[in-house]
Amino acid sequence: MLAKRMSRLGTETAFEVLARARAMEATGKEIIHLEIGEPDFDTPRNIVDAATRALHDGCTHYGPSAGLPEARKAFADFITKDRGLDVGPENIVITPGAKPILFFSILALAAAGDEVIYPDPGFPIYESVINFAGATPVPLPLIEDRGFSFDPERLKALVTPRTRLIILNSPQNPTGGMLTRADFRLAADLAAAHDAWILSDEVYSKMIYEDSYVSIYSCPDAKDRTILLEGHSKTYAMTGWRLGYGVMPAELAQQIAKLQTNCTSCTPGFTQIAGIEALNGPQEESERMMAEFKARRDVIVDGLNAIPGFRCLRPKGSFYVFPNITQTGWGSDRLASALLESAGVAVLSGTCFGRHGEGYLRLSFANSRQNIAKALGKISEFIHKAGKSA
Repeated sequence: MLAKRMSRLGTETAFEVLARARAMEATGKEIIHLEIGEPDFDTPRNIVDAATRALHDGCTHYGPSAGLPEARKAFADFITKDRGLDVGPENIVITPGAKPILFFSILALAAAGDEVIYPDPGFPIYESVINFAGATPVPLPLIEDRGFSFDPERLKALVTPRTRLIILNSPQNPTGGMLTRADFRLAADLAAAHDAWILSDEVYSKMIYEDSYVSIYSCPDAKDRTILLEGHSKTYAMTGWRLGYGVMPAELAQQIAKLQTNCTSCTPGFTQIAGIEALNGPQEESERMMAEFKARRDVIVDGLNAIPGFRCLRPKGSFYVFPNITQTGWGSDRLASALLESAGVAVLSGTCFGRHGEGYLRLSFANSRQNIAKALGKISEFIHKAGKSA
C-alpha cells in the first residue's frame, strides 16, 4: 500500500495529453501539437560543443551538491548583471531542471498548518507540491481584465499569519501575462509584514515581446526573503539538459543544497559547463528563436480572435496563449478533448492549471507558423461545424 502522501501528489497534464496524442499518431492519425511547452529548436551548437568538450575532459564525476564553483559564480554574475542586484556564488544552488528548486523550497519552508499562496491559473506543480508537503494551498486568481495579473485587494485578503510562502510567476505559464513593479512591491511588502517568503518563478524572463522585464529584484529589500527561480530550458532550448537554479539567501542555500544531497546528489557537471557557455557565449541563436516566437505569437493570436466564440489577449511573454472560450458554449475540458479527437489538434484545458482556468484553453506556439496556421484552420472548421450541428 502506498503512503497516504502519494494521494496528494498531482501531475503535469501536458505530458499526459502528449502521450495520448502520440498514441493517436501511432495509429496513423495526424496530430498538430500545441500542448507541450518545449521550444521546437535545437540547442545552439556552441552550447553542445562546450558540453562535449567537458565530457572529453573528464567532467563525468560527482560534483558539489550546490553546483560547480565556476558555474555558481557564472550564474551569480549573470543575475547580478541582468537583475541589477548583487548576488554571489553562495546564493546559488544549481539543480537538474528548475522543478527541484520549487520542490525543495516548499519542503524546506512549508509544513502542516502553513499556507502557501500560488497563482491560479498557474503551473500545476505549485499546488501539487504544496499539497504533498502537507501545507495548505491558497489560490490567487489571475484576472483576464487585468492582463492576467491579480487583484491587489484579493492578495491582501489572502495573506494571514499562517502564510509562509507567496509564489509569483512572471512571465506566466499558462497565460503569458506579466506582473508589474507595483505587483511585486505589494507582494514584497506583505511578505515582510507577515514574516513570509516569496518564490519568484522567472524561468521565462528572456521570452519577452512587449514592455521591459520586471523582476522581484526590482524590490531590493525583498532579496533576503526571496527565492528567485531561473533556468536554461526555455531561453536556450535546453529542456532535455535538465538545468535550473535558484537564487536565495546563503543560509537557505545551504539547506536547499542539503535536500539536493539527499535527493539527486548533484547536477551533472557537463550540463553546468554547457550552462556557463549559454550565458557567456554568443546570443544570436537565442535571439533569433525569440524573434520567431514573437512572429508566431501574432499569427496565433490574430487567428484565434477570428474564430467565433474565442477571445485571446496578446501575451507579453512566454510562448503560450490563453484564449477565453466561454462564448463558444463549450466547457474547457470538453472542448480540449474534442479538438484532439475530432480536429487532430492537441491543446490543454484551462482547468489543467487550476479551477480559475475554466473557460479557457492553453495553446503553446512552440510549433512552426505553417503548423499553427493549419491548426487554426482545423479549430475554426470544428467550431463552425459544431455550431451548425448544435
